[in-house]
Amino acid sequence: MAVRRAEDAFAATIKLHERVRTNLGPALMAAQAIADALKAGQKLLVFGNGGSAADAQHLVAELVGRFQRERAAMAAIALTVDTSILTAVGNDYSFKQVFARQVEALGRRGDVALGISTSGESPNVVTALQTAKANGLRTIALTGRDGGSVGRAAEIHVNVPDQNTQRVQEVHMTLLHVMCEVIEEDANA
Repeated sequence: MAVRRAEDAFAATIKLHERVRTNLGPALMAAQAIADALKAGQKLLVFGNGGSAADAQHLVAELVGRFQRERAAMAAIALTVDTSILTAVGNDYSFKQVFARQVEALGRRGDVALGISTSGESPNVVTALQTAKANGLRTIALTGRDGGSVGRAAEIHVNVPDQNTQRVQEVHMTLLHVMCEVIEEDANA
């Protein structure tokens, strides 16, 4: 029973990876937008909830530290890590504002805001992307399912079209690593 379940999980994630691999255009556009902004001295703001918060932090660690090669640190911030901001804004305003307030405070015209949502329906991610767009930031959504309101709120929409959160998260990580490769290669060009 356990072996069969594991084999089914591997088969499902491989199938979804293959499906997404046929439409890499949006992910490559997102990577290039981030690379262009970073080369111009701008920064990347990344945010999401739960597993997507972990993915935001992982992406930022790869860019600030290094991914595959030694290079200058890149300006990237995960808006998911400051518990004082998250709890203060959540308490004083609403949880819907926890990322938008940070985008308002830290984002500048030409920066990039990347919102991650496996459901495509995270209200705080939508609000942050709307705030980013209103303040002249480029906006990218990394979503699952059909992308929902998060996908519609972004200029560039990278979608993993599946209902299963775990499989979407697995493909999100692969896409984020591919984006890191493109960004890092561009930085060394």
